[in-house]
Amino acid sequence: MKKALGLTVATAAMIVVSGCSKKMNQFSADYFNCNPNPLEVVGTQVPATVTGNVPAKFFVKNATVTVTPVLVYGNYQTSGTPVKYQGEKVRGNDPVVSYDLGGSVVIPANFAYTPEMIKSELYLEFNVEQGKKQYVLPRVKVADGVIATAAFANAGTVDPAIAPDKFQRIINEKYSADIRFLINQANIRPGELKTAQMEAFNNDLKAAHADTSRVIKELNISSYASPDGSLEFNTQLAERREDNTATYLEKQLKKDMITEFGELTAQFTPEDWEGFQKLVAASDIQDKQLILSVLSMYKDPEQREREIRNLANVFEALADEILPQLRYSRITASVDVIGKSDAEINHLFDTDPSKLTVDELLYAATLTEKPARKEAIYTAATRLYPNDFRGFNNLGMVKYEMGDYAAAKACFAQAQKLAPNAPEVQMNLGLIDLLNSNYDAANRYFGNAAGLNELGDALGVYYLKKGDAAAAVKAFGNSKTNNAALAQILAKDYSKAKSTLAAIATPDATTYYLMAVVGARTNNSQALTASLRQAIKLDPSMAQRAAQDLEFSKFNLSGVLN
Repeated sequence: MKKALGLTVATAAMIVVSGCSKKMNQFSADYFNCNPNPLEVVGTQVPATVTGNVPAKFFVKNATVTVTPVLVYGNYQTSGTPVKYQGEKVRGNDPVVSYDLGGSVVIPANFAYTPEMIKSELYLEFNVEQGKKQYVLPRVKVADGVIATAAFANAGTVDPAIAPDKFQRIINEKYSADIRFLINQANIRPGELKTAQMEAFNNDLKAAHADTSRVIKELNISSYASPDGSLEFNTQLAERREDNTATYLEKQLKKDMITEFGELTAQFTPEDWEGFQKLVAASDIQDKQLILSVLSMYKDPEQREREIRNLANVFEALADEILPQLRYSRITASVDVIGKSDAEINHLFDTDPSKLTVDELLYAATLTEKPARKEAIYTAATRLYPNDFRGFNNLGMVKYEMGDYAAAKACFAQAQKLAPNAPEVQMNLGLIDLLNSNYDAANRYFGNAAGLNELGDALGVYYLKKGDAAAAVKAFGNSKTNNAALAQILAKDYSKAKSTLAAIATPDATTYYLMAVVGARTNNSQALTASLRQAIKLDPSMAQRAAQDLEFSKFNLSGVLN
């Protein structure tokens, strides 16, 4: 019995030594799997999940292992968040790995992307605490390289929102005057031709005729009779009023020597029930609702008149207040005001910008594609019209497109002081924050610019930076830009991306590089090499990137890069 007991104690001691006292063995790369591998940029981060299967009889019972993901690139390395696992004899709250059975471990990793990471290696480092001992196990490589296609998302290429001008080459103006008639009469009384309204109309018409920048497009006469009396009589009465008014107007035009006035048209309305209804509705006449209900109940004009006359207690008020206002002819002149030509606007900007309105100045900037001239025009707008936010906003737009983001921000800030809620300014301030990676602030500004047509591209880049390719695709809509195509590539819609890239009006090196990526992902080596050659031709630095880019790892680029 003693011998047997001695053997049992010895065996137990061996188990204790093997399960607790010995040092942890090295971890093997075979234990781990990284997803994805190679790593890939998502938004502005490089996320990964490393899963491991620790074999049985490996994880000593009294050990705590701190696992740290480390991304090594060039002469730099970046450490991720450490994760701890412990043996079953350790008193602690970390996940336990069984000595006898082994177990699974999960090590999440996330790194803020920098361009140098495109050529990199992901390692796991192991620090062991075992009782009072601490030691380091050899690190293990679990992934190679970073696919950085998502990093092409570029807020700097988004067009800021322009605050539009209100310049119109042709502005239509209308002048009008009324000639009023007595009940059942069609003759024009002399006093009606001398009213302030009629004199102003004649003066405006003469001034328009004398002004070379104005064209009288049409003169119109509309004559009316009030809806009391028979329809036959009112038809004849309204027609005579129209004839007499037309005769007067023709004589007056001849007297004022107005010979060019487009078309002269005339029409009459025998019974102006529509005008009657509007006047009654706007009046304070007692029982007006009863009158309005009669109008809605009866559509026949003569029956309407009979029913209203039966309302003896209100008809007198109608006869005094409403019906006289419906016995008139209205003369209307339609005049087109012709604005300055493009040549005139450009000449005035070059010689004396102060003679241009703010809208003419803002319009002048749309007549050139030269950034320096746009900048000069918007600068003049801010000087001559310092209280109009549009000059500052649009000057900031030009500064942004020129890459002077500090100056652009200052212009947008001044525009915000003048128009705090202008959606164009809100979007543009959001672009500045997006460019500076202030994503929460950018999102707030974009929310304030909701509904703005230009917002889609800015939101698309925002979603790309947040790693949401599907939302980015939706935000871009039918936009034909590098950023929109990038979103489609990341969403794996390569056919749509190819169409978008082909439709870009002024393709640049990035356009062709993304075409090469589409070629690689669709296994089209001919498209890959042709596009990559053009990208490198436009920007030689693309050759170095392509040489390291894992998008092209399956292809021989020697003929393109050499």
